[in-house]
Amino acid sequence: MQGIWRRVVYIGLYEAVAIALAGWGLMVMSGKSPFDSGTLAIATSVVAVVWNLVFNTYFERWEARQGTTGRSVKRRVLHAVCFEIGLVAMLVPLIAWWFGVSLWQALVMDMALVIFFLVYTFVFNWAFDAVFGLPVAASQGVAMRAP
Repeated sequence: MQGIWRRVVYIGLYEAVAIALAGWGLMVMSGKSPFDSGTLAIATSVVAVVWNLVFNTYFERWEARQGTTGRSVKRRVLHAVCFEIGLVAMLVPLIAWWFGVSLWQALVMDMALVIFFLVYTFVFNWAFDAVFGLPVAASQGVAMRAP
């Protein structure tokens, strides 16, 4: 499977599994109902997807104006850290409000989610590639620009 269909299946599966697992984790951490935790998991997923689209649009505009091209380790770290800071800044108040907890408690819950998603993303990508195969760019060494 290649191209747009690979991306659609990837995003659909990634988000569906993430919502289920994050909902369960939020339920365990908060003691709230599966409905409350699942609804918040869906909301955080929507926020993350929209933030991803917005952030990457502006990051790529900034990147296009830089004197150097390519994505060095430094630029990738900058991208990841800035993305996560923005996401945390949006999710902590949402979690605090939704669960009626302090910002500190919400930050602790969100940090648990950040750690979870770090591991989850690694495992999911490995499993996805094992089931659906590598994309052409990775399997044939074809140079491909990031979207």
